[in-house]
Amino acid sequence: MGRLVSVNVGMPKNVQWRDKTVYTGIWKTPVEGPVMARRLNLDGDGQGDLGGHGGEQRAVMVYQTESYDFWKSYLERDDLVPGHFGENFTITGLSDFDVCIGDRYRIGDAEFEVTQPRVTCFRIGLRLDEPEMPNLLVAQHRPGFYFRVITEGHVQAGDDIVRTRRGRHELCVADVDALLYLPNKDADTLRKIVDVPALSPGWQQSFNDMLASEAQSAPAIGVEPGWDGFRPLRVTATHRESPAVLSIRLAADDGASLPPALPGQYLTVRIPGAGDPVPLRSYSLSGNPAAGDHYRISVKREEHGTASRWLHAHIEPGSVIEAAAPRGAFYLADDDRPVVLMSAGIGITPVLAMLHALAATRSARDIWWLHTNRNHETQAFATEVTRLIESLPHAHQQVFYTEVQGRLDQPAVEALGLPPDAAVYLCGPTQFMTDIREALTLAGLDTTRIHSELFGALPPINPGVVDVAPRTPPHPPAGPPGTGPSITFARSGLTANWSPDYGTILDFAEACDVPTRFSCRSGVCHTCETGVVAGTTKYGQVPLEPPPPGTVLVCTAVPDTDLVLDL
Repeated sequence: MGRLVSVNVGMPKNVQWRDKTVYTGIWKTPVEGPVMARRLNLDGDGQGDLGGHGGEQRAVMVYQTESYDFWKSYLERDDLVPGHFGENFTITGLSDFDVCIGDRYRIGDAEFEVTQPRVTCFRIGLRLDEPEMPNLLVAQHRPGFYFRVITEGHVQAGDDIVRTRRGRHELCVADVDALLYLPNKDADTLRKIVDVPALSPGWQQSFNDMLASEAQSAPAIGVEPGWDGFRPLRVTATHRESPAVLSIRLAADDGASLPPALPGQYLTVRIPGAGDPVPLRSYSLSGNPAAGDHYRISVKREEHGTASRWLHAHIEPGSVIEAAAPRGAFYLADDDRPVVLMSAGIGITPVLAMLHALAATRSARDIWWLHTNRNHETQAFATEVTRLIESLPHAHQQVFYTEVQGRLDQPAVEALGLPPDAAVYLCGPTQFMTDIREALTLAGLDTTRIHSELFGALPPINPGVVDVAPRTPPHPPAGPPGTGPSITFARSGLTANWSPDYGTILDFAEACDVPTRFSCRSGVCHTCETGVVAGTTKYGQVPLEPPPPGTVLVCTAVPDTDLVLDL
């Protein structure tokens, strides 16, 4: 039996952190007397970032006095009091090794169920003024956990905590936390945890993704890249696919074979002669990715595109460009379910590579090819696509011309009658992908099976950070130029020299207004995991689990040599 030592609440507020404003509810203070525990919250409590905290699955955060005692000694601090770790319930007697996901507990008039360990984010480090705290919570197996409210009722300090039911498979909080964040995943434990109904949907999805990755026959992004850095590729042929689209066939400059790519991946190319500094661009592989002796990219001429205009005007057989190994997490999975390849405009290129791969194996899958273009005259690859579709026994093709039919909308998508268990691969302009994803979801397709590719800067993930001004284009950091290695942010089109004034590559990217992604900022959550196109890095704070080869956690890394990042 445990005991409720303190009930702590607090409403979200803006807090200054570095040069940013963070909206957070992590400041909690004890309250006296009974407090009503409701489905979404305790009375008087709130969370700032509902994407990672709060809601029905994370209504009440719980932390133990025994862990307080541990951290007082570990951190050599005597100022830690209930609420300091952002918890609503400070308890005693229920350690993270004793409490299991799915356990139910009676406290006062209410009943609660354990749904997941704490989400590791930078705000716990902000609250304690200990930036490494998210990392330490996981490394020391003291995360704490969340309750969902099964029966609403009043609770107060001093109430006994009585377990009323044990969770399925009896998987404790500390072990489940380690399963997500630490190396050496155990497949049997993964299969057990996804069989626990009480586990929150977000953690369910993460563990299901791990199982899917384990079962996937194709390697994950970054595993055993075909080569390090850039290598010269020679143009062997060009072909105009439409007035605005040029295909370029590339072979190894030394005549060697090229490692196969995954269907849907892209090349990051450096184009000497196209500008100063030499521009880097990423183009999808549009041909058969397993050809072995060549790659094919297809480039749309953009009116203001320095690289694309140069390629259309100057590239010819015999020209040499430099390319990094194929990369990208948007690729065709090898399974038996129906597949929908859906694109608009030049977004056709990665899904065309997928169609080539399906045709090369005479796939028996149900295949739906759905392409949107302005009109017949601007459509690229029409003959090639028809030939591939006709070679497949269960393939369907529909092309939509916006000048005639207008844009695809939800009723039009629903009328297609797509199989609800289909895997969807989607590429095109950002608004097209947003609209089609919503239409597919409303049509009954599983959102977890809708995959999309986005070129250009990825949307930032900065939980709790308040945007106080319009986002500015990437730029070199303020002040004198750095004297360290150059860092190229390939998606953002910026190169700047590193300065040790910045603690990490993430700090440097933020100073350049490069869109960034982070949560823990201490090498735990992998939200900041970024592809390394060329160069090497080293870690200040070593991650708890190393990222895959060919990637880096920018929140704890610094450049070791000149660096090109897929950011």
